[in-house]
Amino acid sequence: MTKLTANAAGTFAIAPTPFHDDGRIDERSIDRLTDFYAEVGCEGVTVLGILGEAPKLDAAEAEQVAVRFVKRAKTMQIIVGVSAPGFASMRSLAEASMEAGAAGVMIAPPPHLRTDDQIIGYFKQAQEAIGDIPWVLQDYPLTLSVVFTPAVIRRIVMDSPSCVMLKHEDWPGLEKISTLRGYQKDGSLKPLSILCGNGGLFLDFEMERGADGAMTGYAFPELLIDVVRLSKEGKRDAAHDLFDAHLPLIRYEQQPGAGLAVRKYVLQKRGVIASSAQRKPGAMITPAAKAEVDYLLSRVARVDRRANLQPQSSAAG
Repeated sequence: MTKLTANAAGTFAIAPTPFHDDGRIDERSIDRLTDFYAEVGCEGVTVLGILGEAPKLDAAEAEQVAVRFVKRAKTMQIIVGVSAPGFASMRSLAEASMEAGAAGVMIAPPPHLRTDDQIIGYFKQAQEAIGDIPWVLQDYPLTLSVVFTPAVIRRIVMDSPSCVMLKHEDWPGLEKISTLRGYQKDGSLKPLSILCGNGGLFLDFEMERGADGAMTGYAFPELLIDVVRLSKEGKRDAAHDLFDAHLPLIRYEQQPGAGLAVRKYVLQKRGVIASSAQRKPGAMITPAAKAEVDYLLSRVARVDRRANLQPQSSAAG
């Protein structure tokens, strides 16, 4: 498997971790999910991210999940989230993932970081812990409560030769993308792939500001792929029209605390994973929420037939 570089672009799906109803890891669903992402055209998959329920796995399980995705992926690049309270655990999972064939790893900041110096110091130590493994800097202040200024991002990236990608999911964050691309134009920032997350809520304009693609979870990764492609082709109205059709479902899926249950429910309806279960503690999707999602799917299907999913009585929360 080729290693991640600053030239990475396209759509990297954030994968949920499939579980059986009793909380066991569902390896067959991992295989189906990986195949699904490849079939629809994703360039890569990121596993054990925030919505991959990584904190609910022990060290051995995290390695099991990461290796299973990597081995199944064939030509797709796999990025493994290795964020951990301590650097020993981070190093161990990073090395095991790369040995299995991963393309790189992703590191998020611990929530206690506050000052610019603390943030820069932490990522310097993290990079020292994982060595020359290519890594992704995750910027997600809405959930992690750590705020990176563009100047801090530039310092982290310039201090670490192996930092090749930013997972951008600040909100509002459009000006941050423009500022970072401006740094590159004036020569103060090296080449850097910027893929955008935060549920894809602003992907339409993020692409226009200079993003290289998407790295987020959505039950229809085909939508992310299409918006990225249409934007790069200069088909602005077509990109926005398709995005707008999906936006109500994207918004619904992005609800804090409930969004993962919605995403897993739709992926189960699509036949990609066997169960929509989350490992406890986790939110359950209620009958009322299922009915609302089914209604939203029917509305998306008016524009995008891929959302034409018939309700299934077997879909359980």
